Amino acid sequence: MTQTDDARRFAPATLRNRQPILAVLREVLPDTGTVLEIASGSGEHAVYFAEALPGLHWQPSDADAGARASIVAWTESLGLQNVCCPLDLDASAPDWPVAEADAVVCINMIHISPWASAEGLFAGAARLLSPGAPLVLYGPFKRGGAHTAPSNEEFDAALRAQDPRWGVRDLEVVGDLAAASGFVLDRVVEMPANNLTVVFRKAA
Repeated sequence: MTQTDDARRFAPATLRNRQPILAVLREVLPDTGTVLEIASGSGEHAVYFAEALPGLHWQPSDADAGARASIVAWTESLGLQNVCCPLDLDASAPDWPVAEADAVVCINMIHISPWASAEGLFAGAARLLSPGAPLVLYGPFKRGGAHTAPSNEEFDAALRAQDPRWGVRDLEVVGDLAAASGFVLDRVVEMPANNLTVVFRKAA
């Protein structure tokens, strides 16, 4: 990730994956309402999606102060009115600084964080969302306990070398966590670079 002279950060992967992710979001997000994005990072996804989906209010969040500053800088540089001030939010925390949302989006977080963050993500989304509302995940996943590509296996090893609590998660294990948290699987969409977009919905 690089940074400009102002607070904006650039994540190269964003340019590669934002259009395919947006195509799925157009299908699964409501036409209006508030979307809470967990672990928004640089904010590039937030502003791209918010600009493309003007009927939605995009609520970014990140536990990192530098990331929140980047989100603000990106929002101001584009003059977007439907991107809210980013929240200081740790997904694993028992309480989140937001009362409700119509959808939750989380891109590239659960493999670059301890499992407690995934547990907190589903618990928090269960508190906020109404029945039928979507929780959208994007990133690399194992399927049936196996990596889907050699590149994902190498990535997993690199993550675990950085922090043994990190790593590419097994989709079935994530599905079990979702079910235990009151979610049902809606769809799994194959994405470029051996990633998946996984959509869960809050059960009735």
